[in-house]
Order: sequence, then C-alpha cells, then structure tokens
Amino acid sequence: MPKEEVADLVKFLLPYPDKVKASALWLREFVWDLYPDTNELIYDNYNAVAFGWSPTDRAGDVFCSIAVFSNHVNFGFNKGTDLEDPAKMLVGEGSQYRYITIKHKADFEEWYVKQLLEEAYKNSIAAMKPMKNLVKGQTIVKSISPVKRRPGM
Repeated sequence: MPKEEVADLVKFLLPYPDKVKASALWLREFVWDLYPDTNELIYDNYNAVAFGWSPTDRAGDVFCSIAVFSNHVNFGFNKGTDLEDPAKMLVGEGSQYRYITIKHKADFEEWYVKQLLEEAYKNSIAAMKPMKNLVKGQTIVKSISPVKRRPGM
C-alpha cells in the first residue's frame, strides 16, 4: 500500500483532536516528500498511534517516527543520540530515542529537521543488514493493539 493509501491511518487517528490529526498528517507528508522510496511502518499501539520510516520493512531500520498523543505529536529519531544536534532541540531520557514535541506547526523548524533527517537516514542505511527483496515506497500496518488508551476512550 503506497503513501496515498491513508484509510487505515485516518481510522487509527479518529479519536484524536483535529489539530493533532492535522499536525500528524502534515508531518507525514513532510517525510514522505523527502524520502519517497522508504517505507512507512504504522503501529496502532496502546497509548499512541506511531508511524515511522524505514529503508526496509523492519522496525529496527526506522530512522524517524511520529507518535501521536492527546494534545501533541512527537517527531523523533530512533537513534537520536547518534545525531549532531547543535541547537539542542532533541529531548529524551532514553538510551537512544530523541524527539521534538510539536504542539503547533511553529514548533517545527523544517530546515533543521531536514538536516537531522538526512543524518538519521544515512546512519540507518549504513547500519542496514543486506536483504534479498527490498520493499520500497510502501505503507505497512505492523501492529494493532486490541486495547487502547486514547482521547475519548
């Protein structure tokens, strides 16, 4: 299913406020436009809808992701601790993941994030294990949690 096929993602985002949905879908287009040959992996998880981009169909190769919460969206990098971040925009306490919290479009510095994305993508390609059948440009629903903690639920 290519990027144009958004029915599943839109269904997963239904419980969220319109402002949050709009931010998530705008960020999705932003990444797809820059990396059309990568794959979008969607996770309809317990406490958030998350989707990330990978040069393969494996979660371990995801270089950036979007996590949708009740009042904001996190735009993150699975190996964010490996990225140059001179403006110190990335936050997070984990051993690898770093993100930017987006409540308003103005919170998103496109030019800076493009630099982070380029570095994250190159790191992901460099760490990739060889594959026989490389999938490109697809949207793939990887998991759907039967129990959810969401707005209005």
